[in-house]
This record gives sequence, structure tokens and C-alpha cells, in this order.
Amino acid sequence: MNILLECVPCFARQALDAVMEAVPDPARREPILRRLLREIADADWSGSPPAMAQRLHRAIRRELGQPDPYRAVKDRMNETAQRLVPAMRARIAAHPDPREAAVRAAIGGNLLDVGAKTQIAAEDLSAHLETIWTQPLRGDLEGLFRAAERARNILYLADNAGEIFFDRLLIEQLPAEKITVFMRGAPVLNDATLADAESAGLPEIAPVLDNGSDAPGTILEDCSRDFRDWFDRADLIIAKGQGNYETLSDVDRNIFFLFTVKCPLVARRVGEPVGSLVVKPRQVESEDSP
Repeated sequence: MNILLECVPCFARQALDAVMEAVPDPARREPILRRLLREIADADWSGSPPAMAQRLHRAIRRELGQPDPYRAVKDRMNETAQRLVPAMRARIAAHPDPREAAVRAAIGGNLLDVGAKTQIAAEDLSAHLETIWTQPLRGDLEGLFRAAERARNILYLADNAGEIFFDRLLIEQLPAEKITVFMRGAPVLNDATLADAESAGLPEIAPVLDNGSDAPGTILEDCSRDFRDWFDRADLIIAKGQGNYETLSDVDRNIFFLFTVKCPLVARRVGEPVGSLVVKPRQVESEDSP
């Protein structure tokens, strides 16, 4: 999925949010924001939104002199999610279809995304999770679990901090012995890294590796050779988050995308309204797609 002009305000908002979050001195905010806006203007707009976001957030880290400016945000998200896990686990166990309930929980946590306009704050997560049980779950839920049963090697591509605690609940409903979980290779936005995976206890149930990239998605040519080897060998790829949809939706592999639709442009492409919980098998977009 390539950048459209309508994506540009979102990049500018991310730059502003980063400056407001990570620059305590008000006098420094304007000059840093001006440099970040120039970075957006000078960038190549022919790639995917996550490729632009990667460049922007590299500039943010450089300007701020901080390797992980969202670390405090990620810690808050992890702590909040961890507190909610026991209640969510009980809710899943009591549900008429625990597999469906686990998918809802994993996708519901996907709104813990500081890069999205429709993000929710960590303190609002509990109330948000109460809404996921009545929302339509769009896509092919049964197809996901059939594909997981048939597969020999499954890659689970994680997305955000906090969210990964609910990913664990879903992995417990899948054949976990077949799964290898991949995190981002370096900090970007509030995307989960190996440290966050440790917090969620993911290594207790599946091998956890990183993809070698600091893009908020999966740009294959930017990932490590090791990750690409794993990707090529996988029978099934479960890709969490909108960034993974934006970067992998045209890749000819057996992929199921699990995410909350956060953007009207993605909504048009995936064919579901903003706010939808989606379980979508990969489809090649037509040449006349918007």
C-alpha cells in the first residue's frame, strides 16, 4: 500500500505528538517540529506509510538524542495490559467460543497505537475492551484456525507494546508449538521489541526473535536475512496491526491480517469501516484500487 496525499497530515501529527511527548522544554519544541516537517516534505512519498514513518521516527530519535523516546509510554501500556490479563483470560475461558474471544482480545489491544489518530490511552484500555465483545468481527475467523491447524511453521508478527499481552492469549488458543513470534528489531513509536516480549512472558510459550528492522510494519527488504529466511519458510503468517497490512498486503504469501481499522484509506482498501475488528486473509488489490 503506497502513500497517498491524505497520509501526510497523519505524519505531521505523529511529529507533533512525539515532540509534545518527549521534549519537556517548550522552547525546543518549535524548532524541532519545523525540522521534522521538513523531513516529511523532503522524503520519498512513493513508498508505504510505514516506510515514511520509519524515516520520520529515525529523525525524531536523532533530534531528541533518545534511542527510545516512547519507552515510558510503552511501560504504561505494558503495565495496564498486564493488570487486565487475568480478567481477560477468565472472559475468554467463559466465552461460548474461546478462540473467537481470544481473537477479539488480540485485535482489541491493537488500538494501543500512538501512531494512529484513533489510538486509545493506556488508562482507557479497560473500558475499550468492554466494547469488543459486541462489535462485528469481520473476515474469516474459521479460515484462520483451519490454516493454523494445517500449517507446519507459523510466523506471528507482533505489533505494539501492551497489545502483546493479549497476543499471548491468542497464541495460547493456536498450536503454539508451531509458532515463532517476531518483534521489531529496534524501537519505533510504541511498537513492541524483545524487552516488551519478555514483559509479556511470550518466550514462555513460543520462541521470540526480532526482525532486524525499525520500521513500524514489515518492510521485507529492510529486515534481516535471518528474518527473511523464516518468512520464506513459513506456511502461515499471522500479521498483527495496520502497519503490517500496509507493508505486506501485496506480498504473495499465506497471510492473515489481524487488526483494528484505524484509517479511512485502509478502510477503503480492506473493504471494512473504520473501527472494525478484522481477520482478513491476504488478497491482491486490484490495479484500480483507490
